Amino acid sequence: MCNDYEQHILYAEYCKMMQELALEIPSHQSELDLPRADDIKVGDIGPVMRAASAAVVELSPMRFGFPSPTGRKGGPVFNFRSEGRHFGNSKRCLIPASAFFEFTGKKFPKAKHRFTLRGSAFLAIAGLWRDGEGNEPPSFTMLTTEPGPDVAPIHDRQVVVLRPDHWRHWLDLSKPEDQLLRPLSQGSLDVQLIRPSPD
Repeated sequence: MCNDYEQHILYAEYCKMMQELALEIPSHQSELDLPRADDIKVGDIGPVMRAASAAVVELSPMRFGFPSPTGRKGGPVFNFRSEGRHFGNSKRCLIPASAFFEFTGKKFPKAKHRFTLRGSAFLAIAGLWRDGEGNEPPSFTMLTTEPGPDVAPIHDRQVVVLRPDHWRHWLDLSKPEDQLLRPLSQGSLDVQLIRPSPD
């Protein structure tokens, strides 16, 4: 599953998109809140979009991956299955990204596939966030669903990519989850093999 994504969004493009969606940006926010990164991996800090009020969406730095629950073996929870769940009492967020990556093959380094949203400067992945405990920063996880036709040849699951007109609906849950947390139609995502497998 997706444990790596890219953030090369120009702040001007972000502001333009938010204006088109009638979503306000806090006055204190700047391009420093949307730092560029070739790879944001589990454990890294990345910007997350969360509702500050009804029409205001703020960028907030958070760690990728919920800490492992107490007494549970394994690492951080970076992907969270969405099917059959309700998120009305959850802290919902959007993870802005230029692209997300999936990997195939058995030998290291695995083949790396880059997915972008066709016709859009960037995309947003549906997510959940939690406050940090103690001195730890807040954290986020990505929601997943069954793969759409663009991802299915590469992986048996995929992150939930939301079109811009659904961003507000996810943040305020003004549409049912099953209308939002589903794969996009064929041809919505462009895929590029950026590193072949050594197999």
